[in-house]
Amino acid sequence: MVLALDLAWRGWGRVQPNPLVGAVVLSSEGRIVGEGWHAEFGQRHAEPVALDAAGSRARGGTLVVTLEPCNHHAKQPPCTDAVLAAGVRRVVAAMPDPNPEALGGSARLAGHGVEVRIGLEQQAAEAQNAIFLHRFRSPDRPFVALKLATSLDGRIADAAGQSRWISGEMARAYVHWLRAGFDAIGVGGRTARMDDPQLTVRGATTPRVPPTRVVFDTAADLSAELTLVRTAAEIETVVVASAGAPTTNSRRLELAGVVVLRPASLEDGLGQLRARGIGSLLVEGGGRLAGALLARGLVDRYYWVQSPLWLGERGVPAAAELPSEPIDRADRWAVVERRALGDDTLLVVDHR
Repeated sequence: MVLALDLAWRGWGRVQPNPLVGAVVLSSEGRIVGEGWHAEFGQRHAEPVALDAAGSRARGGTLVVTLEPCNHHAKQPPCTDAVLAAGVRRVVAAMPDPNPEALGGSARLAGHGVEVRIGLEQQAAEAQNAIFLHRFRSPDRPFVALKLATSLDGRIADAAGQSRWISGEMARAYVHWLRAGFDAIGVGGRTARMDDPQLTVRGATTPRVPPTRVVFDTAADLSAELTLVRTAAEIETVVVASAGAPTTNSRRLELAGVVVLRPASLEDGLGQLRARGIGSLLVEGGGRLAGALLARGLVDRYYWVQSPLWLGERGVPAAAELPSEPIDRADRWAVVERRALGDDTLLVVDHR
C-alpha cells in the first residue's frame, strides 16, 4: 500500500478534479507483478493499468489500491469490470470512494466472490486526497491551503517588507510542484504590490490546467504596472475586493482583463471563487490575509517552510492580528508530513 500511495503522487497536477490513485497487483504467491496510477484526467484509472501490466499473473492474486474501485461509467468504464475480468481473489483498498456516483464497488466485487478489505493506510490516503474529499464534505468553498516560508522567529519578510528569498532553491522547487496541484494560487494585496509575483507554475510538473491567480485586495487598488495586471488577459486573474471597493478601481482592473469580485465577507469571497469552479486554493501570503483566514477557521492545511535565519521583531509576522487563545482551548492540528528541503524544513499540518 505504501508503494501504491507513492505511485498515486505521479498524477499530481494532471488528474484533478479526479482523485490521486495508485495500484499494485500481487500474484497468488505474493510477488509484485503489476503497478499503475491514474496519470491524466479522462484517461485510464490506476486499477486497469496495473492489472494489464500483471496480465494472467493477476488471476488468484491481490489488488492493492489507494481508493475503492469505482462502479460507474464516466469517461472510463467501471474499474470493477477490470477487477472481475482479471480474476483477482482479493482487493485491499485504503479508503472508500466518497463520490456518490461511484458507490457500490465493494458490494459488487463481494457479490462476485471477491474478498474486499478497506482501511489499510486510510489516514495517509485521506491526507493525500484531502482536496478531493473536501469537495464532498464542504462543497460551499474551496479547499484552502496556506503556504508560508518563514524565518526561525516566524517572520515572512524583513523590516523593509522584503521576502526574497527566505527559503532556498529546493524549497522553492517544491512550491512550484505544490502549485501544480491547485486550482488557484492566492496572495494578499500588500504581497502583490511588494513582491510583484507571477503566481505561475514554473517547475518540472506542468499542470493540466494552469492555476487561476487570486489577489485578496479590499480596495481593488492594484497598479496597472504589476505583472498580475499586465498579464491578466493571458492568465486568468481574479481580485477578491470588498463590497465597498471604489467602482473606478474595479473598472480599471476589469479593462485590463482582471475579474473583480465584490463579496460581503471573506467567507462570501471564497464561496464566489467556488462558484467559479475553483475547488482548491493555495494561499502564499501575506500575514494579514493568513491571520484573517486562520482566525475565521478557513484554512484546511498549512504548509510551513521554516528557514534557518532570524529577522527580528520588526520583521513581518506570518499571521497578523491572530487572536490569542489559552493553551487548553487552542486548536492542535494533525501532522501530515515532516521533511528536510535542503537547509529548510517542511511541516505540513491539517486542521482537525
